[in-house]
Amino acid sequence: MKAAVVVFPGSNCDRDCKTAIERSTGAAVDMVWHAETELAADLDLIVLPGGFAYGDYLRAGAMAALSPVMGAVKAAAARGAPVVGICNGFQVLCEAGLLPGALMRNAGLKYICKQLWIRTETTDSAFTHGLQPGQVLQVPIGHMEGNYFCDDRTLAELQHQDRVAFRYSNQRGDIIAEANPNGSLDNIAGVLNEGRNVLGMMPHPDRSSEKLLGSSDGFQIFHSLVGALSRK
Repeated sequence: MKAAVVVFPGSNCDRDCKTAIERSTGAAVDMVWHAETELAADLDLIVLPGGFAYGDYLRAGAMAALSPVMGAVKAAAARGAPVVGICNGFQVLCEAGLLPGALMRNAGLKYICKQLWIRTETTDSAFTHGLQPGQVLQVPIGHMEGNYFCDDRTLAELQHQDRVAFRYSNQRGDIIAEANPNGSLDNIAGVLNEGRNVLGMMPHPDRSSEKLLGSSDGFQIFHSLVGALSRK
């Protein structure tokens, strides 16, 4: 398996993603600087990590979405290569038009960093096929702009096409307002594109990939992806 993690000025979870992927695959991971204009054609996975790309100036993810490397990321996604954006990476994917919707300021207008629970809403993707429908994972968040929003038509499409990957829940898997940390529409924590090969999620599977971090549940997402790719 060949994977690449894109590094923007201000990324701070790039090494976390690299380590989680390497532990899942046993293979080295390329670190690609944002100024690059090409990506290897045989990449099995591209990751946009968390952090504060370009200091989140202007709008979270907006400047990073215009980075030279994003042309290559879009081309790879169009070819069907799996692409995942985590936290700030999710914001970049939305700003770049690779995923619908937008990430707005948290409802409480405060930065939130804590462990919480998310429920698996679909297993029809390489990222989630190794999970069980309704499976609850403990993962942390750390963001200021994690409030997912889209218009009614887009929400209906996401629901009808089974493209909501994860929702915020309590430990039992109940989708309730009290489990929603940031005001996200419909408790959405992660969504897929129409081709189901691009995933954006605000919670950090990279920060929950070993028990020493408080939870190893996030490792299951990386393991699911490796399993899906090995079957190709």
